[in-house]
Amino acid sequence: MQRGTIDLWVGVFAVIGLGALLFLALKVANLTSIGSGVQSYVVYADFDNIGGLKVRAPVKAAGVLVGRVESIALDTKTMRARATLALNSEYRFSKDVSAQILTAGLLGEQYIGLLDGGDEVQLAAGDKIDITSSALVLEDLVGKFMLSFAEKPTNSTE
Repeated sequence: MQRGTIDLWVGVFAVIGLGALLFLALKVANLTSIGSGVQSYVVYADFDNIGGLKVRAPVKAAGVLVGRVESIALDTKTMRARATLALNSEYRFSKDVSAQILTAGLLGEQYIGLLDGGDEVQLAAGDKIDITSSALVLEDLVGKFMLSFAEKPTNSTE
């Protein structure tokens, strides 16, 4: 009987551990808010370079989560990346809002940051955000730094 009780408790802890592991996996994949029932409206933003931005990435304004990236596609006419943003209906932004791709921390996840403008006309469903700033790609910065360092003339006293 003692052996059966121990086996039962080991099984209970194993199930709890697997549940916690599943929760963490969903949290890392940004899937924990699926089916949350929040009303949203869709807007679009075009970027020259999205860097490592992913679908389901957060959209934040003043550090507050206001939506998620719903999809990312290449606009074949302009050859720019078009991000579809699902914004929470609770939050309204002016027509001249700006969007930029930011990074949480030095090597953290990328997200879209919104900075509201001063226009009295509100952004509506289906509108496009005109003012955008692309992702800062670390490899490009390092490459530019190395090129500028290599091109500097050395002081020679020959």
